[in-house]
Amino acid sequence: MYILDQKTKLLIKVDKCTFKSLNLKERQDLQEWIADKPESLGEPLLIIQKEFNGFADTKERLDLLALDKNGNLVIIENKLDDSGKDVTWQAIKYASYCSSLSKQQIVDIFQKYLYSIGNQSLASGILSDFFDGKDIEDVEINKKNSQRIILVAANFHKEVTSAVLWLHNFNLRIKCVKVTPYKYGDQIIMNFDQIIPIEDAEEYQVKMANKEQEELEASESTLKRYSNRQQFWSEFINYDKQHNIYSSSSAVTDNWIGKSIKTIAGGTITIVINKDNCRVELYINTGEQSKNKKIFDTLEKHKAEIDAKLPGLVWQRMDDKVTCRIRIDRQLSYLNAGDKDEIFDFFVSCSKDMSDLFTSYGEKLNLK
Repeated sequence: MYILDQKTKLLIKVDKCTFKSLNLKERQDLQEWIADKPESLGEPLLIIQKEFNGFADTKERLDLLALDKNGNLVIIENKLDDSGKDVTWQAIKYASYCSSLSKQQIVDIFQKYLYSIGNQSLASGILSDFFDGKDIEDVEINKKNSQRIILVAANFHKEVTSAVLWLHNFNLRIKCVKVTPYKYGDQIIMNFDQIIPIEDAEEYQVKMANKEQEELEASESTLKRYSNRQQFWSEFINYDKQHNIYSSSSAVTDNWIGKSIKTIAGGTITIVINKDNCRVELYINTGEQSKNKKIFDTLEKHKAEIDAKLPGLVWQRMDDKVTCRIRIDRQLSYLNAGDKDEIFDFFVSCSKDMSDLFTSYGEKLNLK
C-alpha cells in the first residue's frame, strides 16, 4: 500500500505488519472495532450480541451476532493473523445453532445486549429504525436457511478458501473479509478487503434475497397484520371525529398516519403503532437533509422551554438519516384490545398538545 505525499507528489510505501507485532488482540481489539463499526465489513449490519453463548447443550460461543438489511442472522467469526483450518466448520456449527432462533428470541437477545452496554432503548424501536421504519412485525427475521457467515482474518488458509468456494455452490452464504494492518509513522491503517465472493456474485445473491423478501411480504400472515392495522385506524378515526384531528384521514394498512403542520416546512404530527409500543412525533422531512437538520437545530435551541411545556419528549436528530423527529412513546400495543382506549386518548391528547406547541414555535421561529 502507498500513500500519496501531496506536497512532493510522490508515493510513500506503507509497511504491512501483523496484529501480533502491534500487540493487538482478537477479542479486545478486532472484535470491538467491528462491533463499533460493523459497516467496515462492506454492508449495513446491526450488531445484536457479542460473545453469544445461548446454545442448548454446549458452552460454545460465537464472536459477534448481527442482522443484515434483509432480516438474515449474520454469524461473524474473527481471527487475527491466521484464520486457522477449522474456522469454516466452527462458523457453520454456530449458524446451525442460530437457525432455530425465533423472532422474539432474537429481539430478547438484542434487548439484553443493549442493557449490557448501558443503552436503555427498546430493541424493537432500534430494529424498526434499522429496517427503514417498518413495523418489526412486517419484517421476516431469520427465515429458514437464511443464515449468513462472515469470516474475518488477516490471512486465510487454502483449506478455508477452498471450502468456502465449494459451499457457495450449495447457496451457503459465507463471506471472507481480509483485514490487513499497515503502519505509517505513528498511525495504524486498517484495510478491510472482501476476497470471497467477488462483488458481482454477491450482488446477485442480494438480489435473490430481496426477491424472496418481497414474495414473503405477500404471505397470509403479513396480510393479516395489514388487516389488523387497517381495522385499528378505522376505529381510531371514528373515535377522533369528535376531536377532528385525524378524522379526515383514511384507514390505512401502514403503521402510521400523519397531519401536516403548515408553520414548519416538512413538519408532520405523526402517530405510529407497533407491536409493543405506540408514539406521537413531530416528523421533519422536507426531502432535503441539510434543511431538515437546520429546522431541528433551530427548535433544539429552545429545547429547555419546549420540554417544560411538554415533558417526555425524545429529540432525535438522526445524523445518519435524511429526516429528524421529536417523539413521545407509550408502552401500549394496538394488538391488545385492553389498550385501545388508552391509545386513542393518548393519540388525541398528545397530538393536540404537540400540534399546538410546534405550530406556535414554527410561527415564532419562521420555520416555513
